[in-house]
Amino acid sequence: MSFSFLSAIVFLPLIGAVVIVLLPKSLLKSAKFVALSFALVAFVLSLVVFCQFDRSSGVVGQMQFEEKIVWISAINAYYHLGVDGISLPMVILMTFLGVLAVLVSWRIDLRPREYFAWLLLLETSILGVFCSLDLILFFLFWELELIPMYFLISIWGSGRKEYSAIKYVIYTLTGSALMLAGILSLYFTTGTLSMVELTGLLAAKPVIPFTAIFFLLLVGFAIKLPVFPLHTWLPDAHTDAPTAASVVLAGALLKMGGYGMIRVCVSIFPAVALQYAPLFVALAVVNVLYGAGVTMRQKDLKRLIAYSSVSHMGYVLLGIFALSPVSLTGATLQMFSHGIVTGLLFAMVGLVYEKSHERNLDNLGGLARQMPVIAVVFTVAGLASLGLPGTSGFAAEFITFVGSFSSAAVKWIQVYTVLGVFGVVLTAGYILWMLQRVFYGPPQEKFNGVPDADNVDKVCIFSFVVAIMLVGLYPAILTNVIKIGVEPLTQLLGL
Repeated sequence: MSFSFLSAIVFLPLIGAVVIVLLPKSLLKSAKFVALSFALVAFVLSLVVFCQFDRSSGVVGQMQFEEKIVWISAINAYYHLGVDGISLPMVILMTFLGVLAVLVSWRIDLRPREYFAWLLLLETSILGVFCSLDLILFFLFWELELIPMYFLISIWGSGRKEYSAIKYVIYTLTGSALMLAGILSLYFTTGTLSMVELTGLLAAKPVIPFTAIFFLLLVGFAIKLPVFPLHTWLPDAHTDAPTAASVVLAGALLKMGGYGMIRVCVSIFPAVALQYAPLFVALAVVNVLYGAGVTMRQKDLKRLIAYSSVSHMGYVLLGIFALSPVSLTGATLQMFSHGIVTGLLFAMVGLVYEKSHERNLDNLGGLARQMPVIAVVFTVAGLASLGLPGTSGFAAEFITFVGSFSSAAVKWIQVYTVLGVFGVVLTAGYILWMLQRVFYGPPQEKFNGVPDADNVDKVCIFSFVVAIMLVGLYPAILTNVIKIGVEPLTQLLGL
């Protein structure tokens, strides 16, 4: 029997969480080391899967590393895991962020055992979403994610943390209720819950119209991405969450929405996706421009980065519903790139706040002298966010724009794409403005003696920088994998 790589990757963090909970009080300080060990092993295993992933043309349309066991026979549900070129980069992203989220939390002293247990459970739930090929299993992991994120925000957050946590739960549960209705409609129509079997669904007598099922599912994904006007939970959750939760939230949790759109909505309902693509391309442009415009009005450093995520997720939505092979590749790469770039941005905001105890842009300035390492890395993250050539942000956005501009799926797509490109200009404006306000200008006496990044901080933030530069300089390391998953979708769409 072959080793079950995906089960090990998904459940290792959960096992780590159980080990941490069972630690005796005398070993509470060891919780972070246990968390780091299990997260690191999961990341190493995901790299093994990435290296062994078959990139040949003969596996196009096939899931790899599949594990399928009968789970609930009465409803034909299976414990079914597998990855393709779309889901594998997301698995790599989450396991990478899992390790760095632990490092970001290295100095947590409030109830550390509970904190690291919830953090590892959050990792398991997100990995489960990316690996599941059964809709009920997918939905189970999707719902499981709510619990750890709620507690991480409401206990270890700041500001209006209870309000933000409850708002996040209400938004997500509303979307989940509609998703469940869509999943049940699919089951009663086809008798199967397998995403593989449902691909390109052509059932004759749906319980309700396919368009209705499509939108029931899509609303849940749109809330998570998030798509305007369903985005208002995001700035509050980011602003009040602890740094590690913000890193995972921006880095991987939002990608559940984009991934769900590709894996479920576009794969199962290609004709409906093609019919309504103009609507979602228009919403993508609204996301980009509205998100960037509101970002420029923010004074809170963390809230600024949160609104920038709304803008950048517009590029993902544009790439998905441009529905061309190149745009779908760009959208998937943009999800990965945004994960590492914005993850680094939130880690840097956390460091600035931890060292200076200040997040308001009006009260910051001249910090480059006191914290040169943080200033340089923050600048790298900002330049990657605005799409500087040589960084992952440029590679992802360029591929997305090229694929969208040349798409035949949407009339006037060139106009939408050009409007989306204008978002890059706005991004450059607020990123450079932010960096100038925080790090440059005359030094302030109140920040004299503020420390720079320590060794643990440097390991964390330099790891982000290496990932950003690697993907930026050699995007084929991911695009060669992604195209294996995208090609079957374009065949279904007939484009």
